[in-house]
Amino acid sequence: MSGQPGPRRIRVLLVDDEELVRFGLRTVLEAAGDVEVVGEAGDGAAGVAAARELRPDVVLTDIRMPGMDGLAATRAILALPDPPQVAVLTTFHVDEYVYAALAAGAAGFLLKDTPPREIAAAVRAVADGTATLSPAVTATLIASYVDRRAAPRRAEALRRVAALSDREREVLTLLGSGESNADLARRLFVSEATVKTYVSRLLTKLDLANRTQAAILAHEAGLLEG
Repeated sequence: MSGQPGPRRIRVLLVDDEELVRFGLRTVLEAAGDVEVVGEAGDGAAGVAAARELRPDVVLTDIRMPGMDGLAATRAILALPDPPQVAVLTTFHVDEYVYAALAAGAAGFLLKDTPPREIAAAVRAVADGTATLSPAVTATLIASYVDRRAAPRRAEALRRVAALSDREREVLTLLGSGESNADLARRLFVSEATVKTYVSRLLTKLDLANRTQAAILAHEAGLLEG
C-alpha cells in the first residue's frame, strides 16, 4: 500500500553568471531536503526565459551580471503571469541596485556569504511570503536609501498611508522595522494567523506586492522616525 505523498518541495531557479556560485547554492539547497533546484541560468535574459518555462516558486538572481542585469531581470520576471517570488543575491549589505530591486518588487535579498543553514531558511521564508530576507539588514538598506531620497517621495507616501486605521498604521510601522509574523503577534497581542490576515489586508489596501514594499513605504512615510 503506497504511502501519502510527501510535502511539496520548493522549486528554485538560480541566476548568476558565476558557475561556482550556482554550484554552491545548488549543493546547499538540495541538501535541505525540501528544496529542488529546477534550473540555472548564467545571465538575466536566460533567467527570464527559464522562469517563464520552468515556473519556479522562487528565483535567486545575482544583481550584477553582464548583459541583462539582475534588476532588469527582476522586473521582467515579476511581470510574468503568476510570477515567482524573487530574491536578489549580493556581496554588499548596502547596494543601490539591491534597493532598486526591492522597490521593483523583489521579496528580499540574500548575501552570498550567508551561512549554509540560513540559506534554505531564507528560501523558505521568501517562498511562503512570511518574512523578508535578512530583516534587520533589509531595514537598514531601505532606511539608508529612503533617507537620501525622502523629500520627493514623502508627500506621496503620506497620502497613501493617510487612509489607514491606527491598527493598520501600527502593522505597517512594524513591517518597516523588519519584524517577523511571530514578532508582530507578540507586539500586537494576537495570533500569527491574525497577523497574516492583517498583513494580507494591508498589502491589498495599499496595492503592494509584498512585505518589503510595505517596509519601503513605511520608511518613505516617516513612520519609523521619532
